[in-house]
Amino acid sequence: MPWKESCAMDERVRFCQEADEGGFSVSELCRAYGISRVTGHKWLGRYREAGVMGLADRSRARLTQPDAYSDDIRDLIIAGRVAHPTWGAKKLKPWLEKKHPRLDLPSLTTIESMLCKANLVRARRRSRRLAGGVGKRDGDDRVNGIWAVDFKGDFRQGDGKRCYPLTVTDSCSRYLLKCHALPSTKLEGTWEAFDALFTEYGVPKRIRSDNGLPFASTGLARLSQLSVYWMTLGIELERTRPGKPQDNGRHERMHRTLKAETTRPPARTRIGQQRRFNLFRREFNEERPHEGLEMRCPADLYKPSERAYEERPYEYPGHFEVRRVTEAGQMNWRNRLVSVSKSLAGQDVGLVEIDDGVWKVSFRSLPLGRLIERRGPVRVEAIRPRKAGRPAGRC
Repeated sequence: MPWKESCAMDERVRFCQEADEGGFSVSELCRAYGISRVTGHKWLGRYREAGVMGLADRSRARLTQPDAYSDDIRDLIIAGRVAHPTWGAKKLKPWLEKKHPRLDLPSLTTIESMLCKANLVRARRRSRRLAGGVGKRDGDDRVNGIWAVDFKGDFRQGDGKRCYPLTVTDSCSRYLLKCHALPSTKLEGTWEAFDALFTEYGVPKRIRSDNGLPFASTGLARLSQLSVYWMTLGIELERTRPGKPQDNGRHERMHRTLKAETTRPPARTRIGQQRRFNLFRREFNEERPHEGLEMRCPADLYKPSERAYEERPYEYPGHFEVRRVTEAGQMNWRNRLVSVSKSLAGQDVGLVEIDDGVWKVSFRSLPLGRLIERRGPVRVEAIRPRKAGRPAGRC
């Protein structure tokens, strides 16, 4: 004889029929069937109310669906993602709220689900967080306190020519002040770009750059003609550590977005590429919400600098010896020409004696090196970084 098959529905029917016959109490039947008395009374109540049909499984779906949104809202979210392929739910929601303030938009989780179902996002591999890290660096939390400058790595346009985007941002507001397509990193084009930038927005307190041309050089204090020009305007210099792009992390993060939205693929000509940069700059400043700004736009915070674009004279203390650097990068010292730096051509440097025959040479408030008279040919030596365990020098 084959085994008799039984299902949950059959067990419920037999349980209810035996309870109605009255041969056993409900407690005894519950123990026999291996269920709790609460479950037994539930099924018995449904059986007496609706018969055998009442013992069927009921839907567990919610009676109300607060997360269900109309197709119009779903289409609006998808259209926003298509228009901005690099934006996620965190940026799409405040952007849509600004454009459609009367709409009741879903939560971030629901927006992410909509984008996933539409195959518009892909899951990213979660990185393993490591303990430790670099502490907070010296910064300025005021608008125009620090401008970050850099060249976004060059790329080839459709016509085969190279493009070097010069970018400048305000570190506090994240405002993208400049995104200019240049044919090279030569001084002339960069100088003209900063001249137009200072004319429009004024002068910042400090400029942060890397150690590459034309922002720095291999001369004394790594001064270049451009950085000397900045100092004559009263701008302080700040340079990142070699090989440490994280020192300028906010600017580098902007470069990542710039590359994704304007150079893949690049435009055919430099004019076309500049048109893309202009559109990106307007969107980055006026439409794109930033998490670091509590989902506000940079244009909501930025305002031009109050510092005028003009050269600021500098007077050395009275006990300093002042010398003018020639076009050849030399100064006259004790009837001898001493090489300093061609970047300082036409500028005054100050010298103060710090030891017998040893002079500290400075350009404005920036130390350049030491001039030592008592040995060998007279020259200005750069101040070498102090090694660990060695006491600091007098310079």
